[in-house]
Amino acid sequence: MSLETADVRISSSWERPDRKWLSAFSAFPVANIGDAMERLSMCDAGIVPVSSNTDFVGFAFPVLVTAGDNAAVILSLDHIQPGDVMMINGLGHLDRALVGEQLTQRFQHAGAVAQVIDGAVRDRKVIESTGLPTFCRGTTPAGPYKNGPGVIGEPVAIGGVVCSAGDIVVGDADGIIVIPFWRAEAVLVAVQEVARREAAMTAEVTQNYQ
Repeated sequence: MSLETADVRISSSWERPDRKWLSAFSAFPVANIGDAMERLSMCDAGIVPVSSNTDFVGFAFPVLVTAGDNAAVILSLDHIQPGDVMMINGLGHLDRALVGEQLTQRFQHAGAVAQVIDGAVRDRKVIESTGLPTFCRGTTPAGPYKNGPGVIGEPVAIGGVVCSAGDIVVGDADGIIVIPFWRAEAVLVAVQEVARREAAMTAEVTQNYQ
């Protein structure tokens, strides 16, 4: 088999939400958003940044692959829109990298704001040099196969958290959180209150220990 004949299913096109939501959530750290979401919906601690540039907010672009095969990842390039976060479920497989130098640069040029891989990457130094926030489960020099199967645009699980196309994904040095879009308005109200309480506690500490 080859990329041209790979068995990759592509979901019917989905609508990205209004980008105002990205600006709204960019003001808050992942920890605060997590507190506002019952301390759930955060990817497990095995999904870690591989570069120093960690902060991002974007809309989930889900991709599912079979272990060690990135045919669907490559074909997703035709569907990326600015503001997307590549959410790639590689089944946690660490023996073959799903993304490296070439795909990272192509994602970035297509407008992706980050990539989160439940699996491995390679070319870590080049990924770092691009500045594209990249989170994954590990690194390996071994390249992937390109035979499929795979799925583009349907819900996937990343680090134990399910995300659907158009969900809001926020990342920083602490990790990743997924906000189901149907909850966005309520979560925004809740995180504003969390931030208010945090600011009040910080002010109290500053006042008491000056």
